[in-house]
Amino acid sequence: MAYSLPIVLHTVQGASVALNIVQSSDGRRQRSERSQTAIIEAALALMDEGILVPTAQQIADRAGVGIRSFFRHFADMDALFMAADEMLLESYEALFQVDDRAGALAERVARAVDLYGNAFDKLRPIILCTQALLWRFPKLRENYAWHQKRLRKELELWLPEVASLSKDQREAVHAVASFEMWHRLREHQGQSPKASAETVASLILALVSAG
Repeated sequence: MAYSLPIVLHTVQGASVALNIVQSSDGRRQRSERSQTAIIEAALALMDEGILVPTAQQIADRAGVGIRSFFRHFADMDALFMAADEMLLESYEALFQVDDRAGALAERVARAVDLYGNAFDKLRPIILCTQALLWRFPKLRENYAWHQKRLRKELELWLPEVASLSKDQREAVHAVASFEMWHRLREHQGQSPKASAETVASLILALVSAG
């Protein structure tokens, strides 16, 4: 059956309206995503500048959005920090990824420590911010614990010898390889990356060799 001209026009116009609605919806979603990204990037920028616990107002001001807009995108600060962690997860993991872990024990220790030290230096602001907020946000504590387990597993891929150590020795190795140890050497004792790496590597090597 042939359609009459009015029906055809109505159908075309209806499709046009539907298309406009979809495009409008897509545009709103894209603007919302851009605003969310701007808020997360503003929070990270403030942390990089040393403001380890930025307020919602500080973040909103830096992102160029109103405080009400901030809380439309993120129900609370916990939601913001979790979103920031999710956005950065791929770049976190890339800092610790390596294909070749072969070599003698001393070589593997040195390479692992260099890798960890470089990552810790780059991630220092976000790690310090996270640690400062652990008491307040349960989800942040859960996520932080997950990352700590990942770091332990990663180190033991470099150093499978650690698995044969006693529990106390294993814990000592992981303590020496931790961000806290690295941060103390770099920040509080003023050591260079090279000197810090040598200190950490020598302690790990001594612990593993003694086992």
